[in-house]
Amino acid sequence: MSTRTNPMFAEKRFKLGTFSSNCSSGMSVTKVPERWDNSFDNNIKLAKLLDDAGIDFMLPIARWIGYGGETDFHGSVLETMTWAAGLLAKTENIAVFATIHTAANNPVVVAKQIATIDQLSHGRAGLNIVAGWNKPEYDALGLTLPDDHETRYGYAQEWFDVVQKLWTSTERFDWNGDYFKLKGVKGDPRPVDGRPPIINAAGSPQGRDFATKNANFLFTPAIDLDRSKEEIGELKTQAEAKGREVDVLTFSHVVCRPTEEEAKSYAEYFARENADWDAVDNLVNLQFAHAHSFPHDLLALIRDRMAMGHGGFPLIGTPEQVANGILQLVDAGFGGTTLSFVDYVEEFPYFRDTVLPILKEKGIR
Repeated sequence: MSTRTNPMFAEKRFKLGTFSSNCSSGMSVTKVPERWDNSFDNNIKLAKLLDDAGIDFMLPIARWIGYGGETDFHGSVLETMTWAAGLLAKTENIAVFATIHTAANNPVVVAKQIATIDQLSHGRAGLNIVAGWNKPEYDALGLTLPDDHETRYGYAQEWFDVVQKLWTSTERFDWNGDYFKLKGVKGDPRPVDGRPPIINAAGSPQGRDFATKNANFLFTPAIDLDRSKEEIGELKTQAEAKGREVDVLTFSHVVCRPTEEEAKSYAEYFARENADWDAVDNLVNLQFAHAHSFPHDLLALIRDRMAMGHGGFPLIGTPEQVANGILQLVDAGFGGTTLSFVDYVEEFPYFRDTVLPILKEKGIR
């Protein structure tokens, strides 16, 4: 068993986290009044609930402009490095990731920021690397989105090479690369216990080459579990060929109620009757224009799921049904999943009290 303090490096078990609680409406593109309020106070409440329950990690989305629609979905987003620092300071055991766009953040600065929050938390920080895909955000930041994935990931690779050297080198060094020219830089402080866990979401061949070379966890949607099983096998083989081991994570949306009828009725209410369809279509169109994260041949199914949980795997039903859905992800080969709720703080305690004991009984927690 690993002696490292970061729960992402704990003994082999199915990892559970939350996703996007730093963003307005969380993962649900819905107009219902009880949709997630992403205030920092609410994030602190959630972090403490998760920490006490033994949940492994919290993962944020980095956004700079929203997706429009009536709700301006993700129009309000807490910046992820400062969000992670605040949550790590208020918790004891849970890992908290910062999500960082390589194009918008200097690697020397990021290396020091991550090392600092890792020190602050005694080794519980993590880094989610985004090579970039959302053109309107590039426009908003005054940046140019390269048309080709080779350039995006070539830049991201050199960016991360700089970060890793700063985390491991004890001497000052110069860097003379294709994208960065650095003089006399040094990484001090460094992370507490070696390299923090790295997440990367990638769908293109170039992205998956980057992820299997650099990440501990590759993040990908679970749309068709038969397809996922094959895909996970290929990714693990690709990583093994590089002498590495990579776990594959996915994301899920939970609607857990005492009866199946209650759960389905609530899903119909927030994800169909009250979906913000203009924001859904903006989100889908941008994903399919600039990213390869989702399989393009499953557009209709993905649009249907996008309002519920940003395209995540639906976990809808009784505690037993939700637990069985998670077991299906285990059987497909996933190493973990994030969880989202319409209102995380209100809904997580029922999941904690009813679903987690089943998962423990089944031996995956």
